[in-house]
Amino acid sequence: MSTAPADDFDPKASSLSGKVADEVMAELLAMRSSIDNIDATLVYLLAERFKATQRVGHLKAEHRLPPADPGREVAQIARLRRLAEDAHLDPAFAEKFLNFIISEVIRHHQAISETRNGGSNAAGA
Repeated sequence: MSTAPADDFDPKASSLSGKVADEVMAELLAMRSSIDNIDATLVYLLAERFKATQRVGHLKAEHRLPPADPGREVAQIARLRRLAEDAHLDPAFAEKFLNFIISEVIRHHQAISETRNGGSNAAGA
């Protein structure tokens, strides 16, 4: 994975350059441009989501609530699976993606709780 700043990104970078017809490469690059825009949007959306969950983490720590909320997580996963099906996205993929996000959120909430409360909360987690 590259650690180069976004300014160094070359949207035309490809190991296929010079190996396919110019018109095919042009079409491929046009499609990839849309993908690049979507990826950038996803990064900014995730950043906003994590800003919101950080606020939740501080509220939970302030009131000594547990970092995880299994009931909420089950409901969210079921909701996201339905949304994925409606969007013709593999529901299993959507669930894996949300589970990864949830695990990161819980990790952040635990860190906030430890910083604020010395690691103690209502669940003892």
